[in-house]
Amino acid sequence: MAEPVRARRLTEDEGRTLLRITRRGKHESIRVRRAMIIMASASGTPVPAIARLLGAHEDTVRDVIHAFNQRGLAALDPRWAGGRPRLINHDDERFIVATATTRPGKLGKPFTRWSVRKLADHLARNPLRRVGIGRERLRQILREHDITFQRTRTWKESTDPDLDAKLDRIEHVTSLFPQRCFAFDQFGPLSIRPHHGAGWSPRSRPDRLPATYTRTHGIRYLHGCYSLGDDQLWGVMRRRKGGDRSLTALKSIRAARPDGAPIYVIMDNLSANKTPKIRKWAARNNVELCLTPTYASWTNPIEAQFGPLRTFTMSNSNHPNHTVLTRRIQAYLRWRNANARHPDVLAAQRKERARIRSERQHRWGRPRSA
Repeated sequence: MAEPVRARRLTEDEGRTLLRITRRGKHESIRVRRAMIIMASASGTPVPAIARLLGAHEDTVRDVIHAFNQRGLAALDPRWAGGRPRLINHDDERFIVATATTRPGKLGKPFTRWSVRKLADHLARNPLRRVGIGRERLRQILREHDITFQRTRTWKESTDPDLDAKLDRIEHVTSLFPQRCFAFDQFGPLSIRPHHGAGWSPRSRPDRLPATYTRTHGIRYLHGCYSLGDDQLWGVMRRRKGGDRSLTALKSIRAARPDGAPIYVIMDNLSANKTPKIRKWAARNNVELCLTPTYASWTNPIEAQFGPLRTFTMSNSNHPNHTVLTRRIQAYLRWRNANARHPDVLAAQRKERARIRSERQHRWGRPRSA
């Protein structure tokens, strides 16, 4: 006498997966019915009882159990047969994906990107490999292979030979001496013009700003300083960048720690930040200049602080002149230092850090691997 059909013993992962499907899935779905069959059979329920429970034929129950014993949880997804045979095989799909991700210029086409219609015509007339496919099926194949229509992005790779050494030094001082670490950078150029933004308004009645192409006020730069240990941000508006302006900012940082003990200032490789005069002053006043690698300003901690400054003072604004802009920025800095842990400030900082990481495709503090 043949032994009754029964599902093999479930592993812990299989049991948790089947239980999750039966509890959270839609009861009319095929996966839920098959999961119930497998769980019931593995627990010792005979095939006739399972068939009566689900209103299915006993042969169907046996087929599901045999498929699970052979293929595991892959048996939850039935392999439907029948229908018209496939006209496009897996090799054709790989060729379609490779063609879609290749620039048209490399294939002799006089345009810079594919449209679905152009791609389908090229595949149908390609002398090397002809693939006749409709536009809708072409969209489905590209979507199945995670190929989407995206905007092109640009980036700069750091060519600094001392990249790792500079990153290690910045990470070392910020980890061991946060109370004596400062960051310095120039924020700008800041021009007087309407800046788009977002704000609360009645539906379909947004707040409108005038459009202007007149630029008669010139530009300004905010020389910003940030204390990592105190979480304080301050700065001064300047007409231009220069070594004397950077030296004045560094002296304000040194005045924040007047005890004469060493301090560490993180800043970028701008020529105005490392003049001979600045280097001599730093050596006399026990100030170490921690320069960020070339094209890697994202390693400067003050970059995340400029994001909220841009959001709350420049976005959705129309300042009449630089005097008013300077007052608004200084008022925000006073509020920000008094509410350094305000949820809006922290959220804006997180948003700016995420923006920097997404643009650079880097994790915070380390470069992207080759």
